[in-house]
Amino acid sequence: MKPPPFAYADPHSADEVVALLAQHGDEAKLLAGGQSLVPLLNFRLARPRVLVDLNRVAELDFVRPLDGGLAIGALTRQRAAERSSLVAERSPLLAEAIRQVGHVQIRNRGTVGGSLAHADPAAELPAVVTALEARLRLRGPAGERTLSADDFFLGYLSTALRPDELLVTVELPAWPARAGASFQEFSRRPGDFAIVGVAATLALDADGRVERAGLALTGVGGRPFNAAALADGALRGQAPDDARLDALAARVAAAVEPDSDLQAPADYRRHLARVLTRRALRAAADRARGKE
Repeated sequence: MKPPPFAYADPHSADEVVALLAQHGDEAKLLAGGQSLVPLLNFRLARPRVLVDLNRVAELDFVRPLDGGLAIGALTRQRAAERSSLVAERSPLLAEAIRQVGHVQIRNRGTVGGSLAHADPAAELPAVVTALEARLRLRGPAGERTLSADDFFLGYLSTALRPDELLVTVELPAWPARAGASFQEFSRRPGDFAIVGVAATLALDADGRVERAGLALTGVGGRPFNAAALADGALRGQAPDDARLDALAARVAAAVEPDSDLQAPADYRRHLARVLTRRALRAAADRARGKE
C-alpha cells in the first residue's frame, strides 16, 4: 500500500506551522507520531495535498510544572510522559492510563497531542484529560485560545480545532493532596483499543468525604462521556463507601449511549461501563485514603 502523492513541509517553529495551515487549510495534514495518520494515508482514507511535519518543532516537546499541575507540549512522546517522574508525581491518572496506550513501540512514536487531536472514541487520553478538567491551548493566525477538554471533543474523530489551528499545550490543573486516581479498561488483547475504559479521580477532605470528583469514560460513544456531574451530585460531601459507588456506577451505565459494532454490542459496553466505573471509583477512593 502506498499513500497518495503530497507535498511535504518541514517547519521548525509553531508559528511556521500556523502559517502553513493558514495557507493550505483543509488541504494540509499534520504529521507528529504518525501512528494514526500513516495508516490512513496508506489506505488512502486521507488525501492531503500538503503534509506538515511537526517533528522539528522542538518548542512543542516538553513536560513542566504549572501552578501545582502540569503543562505538556503537544509533541511530547507518550513514552516520555509515561517515564516522567513529574507526570507520576502530579498526574498519577495520566501515568497509569498512558501505560495502556497500544504497545511500547506505539508509545515511542505516538504523541500526547496527536492522540487528543485525532479524537478516537476508544482512545485513553481523551477520557483522561476530560476527567482531569484539562485545558487545551490552541494556536491559530489570530493568536491563542484555550478550551476545556469537554468543549474540545465534539464527536467521532472530531474536535473544535479549526483547519488553521494547532494544538500546542495540554494543561492539567492541580488536584488536592488527598486525591486518588485510577484508570480501568477492558480490551480483547493487551495493546488493543479499549472496548470500554474509565478514568476516575476522587479528592477527599480531612473527614474522608468527597470534595471533588472527576469521571470520564471512553468507548461508550463518539466522544468521551463526561460523568463528572453525576459523580459530583452523588458523592460530594459523602463518604465514598461501596453502596454509594455501586449506585453511581449504575447511574453512569444507564446514562451512556454506546453503539454496537464488530467489537461489542451496546448492551455489553453498558455492562462494562458499570463494572469498570465501580472498579475505578473504588481504586481511586482507596488510593485517596492512602491504601494501594
